[in-house]
Amino acid sequence: MPFRNSIQKKIKKTLCHHILTCYDPKEKSCNNPGALCQDPRFVGGDGVTFYFHGRKNQDFCLLSDRNLHINGHFIGKRNPKLTRDFTWVQSIGILFEDHKLLVGAKKTSTWDDSEEHLYISYDDTPLSLNGENWNYRNSSLMITRTSPTNNIAIEVQNSFRIMAKVVPIGADESRVHGYNITNDDCFAHLDLRFKFYSLSDVVDGVLGQTYRRNYVSKIKVSANMAVMGNIPKYSTSGIFATDCIVSRFGSRNGAPKMDT
Repeated sequence: MPFRNSIQKKIKKTLCHHILTCYDPKEKSCNNPGALCQDPRFVGGDGVTFYFHGRKNQDFCLLSDRNLHINGHFIGKRNPKLTRDFTWVQSIGILFEDHKLLVGAKKTSTWDDSEEHLYISYDDTPLSLNGENWNYRNSSLMITRTSPTNNIAIEVQNSFRIMAKVVPIGADESRVHGYNITNDDCFAHLDLRFKFYSLSDVVDGVLGQTYRRNYVSKIKVSANMAVMGNIPKYSTSGIFATDCIVSRFGSRNGAPKMDT
């Protein structure tokens, strides 16, 4: 009905105004560029799908540019039949402007969708995610719930937007993939969708490099599981560290910049 459609458009316009960029349910897909889901499965800015397994209980540089740096903390399990860990991204640490933002999934044994499994801290101060209509704004940063629990939209105006969702490893998924998840830990982790507005052509990192205009993927896309290797290149010493080999953060000319 025209009246109902008019009301819905007004509501949507109001919601879009408050979260800076309108949340589109279609962006839930893990198959769009900028997606990072599952055991980590990436879709690069160039549209190429690949896996980067990293190592459990270690941190890796996902994106590094002059004014933006994002690390991921990997959790996982070792399958004795494989030479690598099963891994998932448990948290991300974001450096932008002069700020630090940490977004992560709480460790939990039994999953309940109605409970909050997400935690956030901003400049080392934990944020309380109280209520299903919770939101947070500080200068250019806006964080908004996109569902009553475990889903948020993060946006820094003119820089980036991230859709983050906490998800568990379910029994069926564990059985199909041989994860052997036990009752003491369901390995809650993040499914993420990134969108960037102002990256430079020197951007690097596991995901970041795929946004360069001159980037040519070396991944064997014809393989059953296209894997990005060279793990040490992206390894970093902490969730907010900028000491990975490919770090560009804080560099004027885009050359790798090591911590001192």
